Amino acid sequence: MVAIENQGQVALAMEATAGPRIPKEARGLLHELAAAWADVADCRALEVVPLKGAMTNEVYQVRWRPAGMEAEPRKEREVRKVLVRIYGDGVDLFFDREDEVRTFECMSRHGQGPRLLGRFPNGRVEEFIHARTLSAADLRDPEISALVASKLREFHNLDMPGLKSVLLWDRLRNWLKTAKNLCSPEEAKEFRLDNLENEITTLESKFSGDYHWVGFCHNDLQYGNIMIDEETNMLTIIDYEYASFNPVAYDIANHFCEMAADYHSQKPHILDYSKYPDVDEQKRFVQTYLSISGEEPDAEEVENLLLSIDKYSLASHLVWGLWGIISDHVNDIDFDYKEYARQRFEQYWQKKSMILNS
Repeated sequence: MVAIENQGQVALAMEATAGPRIPKEARGLLHELAAAWADVADCRALEVVPLKGAMTNEVYQVRWRPAGMEAEPRKEREVRKVLVRIYGDGVDLFFDREDEVRTFECMSRHGQGPRLLGRFPNGRVEEFIHARTLSAADLRDPEISALVASKLREFHNLDMPGLKSVLLWDRLRNWLKTAKNLCSPEEAKEFRLDNLENEITTLESKFSGDYHWVGFCHNDLQYGNIMIDEETNMLTIIDYEYASFNPVAYDIANHFCEMAADYHSQKPHILDYSKYPDVDEQKRFVQTYLSISGEEPDAEEVENLLLSIDKYSLASHLVWGLWGIISDHVNDIDFDYKEYARQRFEQYWQKKSMILNS
């Protein structure tokens, strides 16, 4: 999960030099890239902007002073920039990095995201997208929410390589096994980990007959992974670490759950489920999602998808609850992963009976 700060906020954090967090191999790659650009004044004079809000990786904007800047000031979009991503510790417990890079490259070929400019041992350099990251408040804007719904439908329809089978249940079981191996007996008891195998099996069984359109899902569609170009109103979905084929209802449910979060607040780990979209908001999103072809969806189709989304919200709580437990043991980023996990599991147990019996 990563939330990238807005450009205006980023400018306040600018550093004049490539500090110690940029690895030597990455600096060499950056110098090599910039040496090929005639509009860069000095390929070795990097300006580094740490982008806040990351919970899996460290992310930096790197820029260069334009050649001839004194004579003719450049517009911000004309300044050479790239994005440097340094992989976080323990990510191999969540996903295969090579698979993620292949997804990234395939998305680029589809014109859906930034281009890969180079790789170094613990990270990569990406094309910088001239757009701003959405905020938590943006997701409540009906116009932006409609754009997200349409973009997500487009994403789900992408023809991506590999098996088209659902990953969700295997991921849950693998993460549960990892969490049990990392946790103390006291933690395992606190989070009721010994009960979760049965819970996963129950959900998988109960959901098997539901609205089951499988598509290529992002699986982490929080506001920080959506960018908007305010000149064109075009959206770009970024960061595909967790992407895979899954029921599209799960991806939408996960997006709705993320509306409870504000990762740029003073307590980014605290979730506010009063912000979960109400019935009218959910219905508007689903109607827009289903009407991408230009035809108005019938009421039964809308209702079936809404019911399935409601159920898959339970799976989202289990996924990110387990993610929080594992991250608490392997990641040193300043984020209260354990409290985040506690809230996700609380939501699961509170909502389970009501949702499954409805």
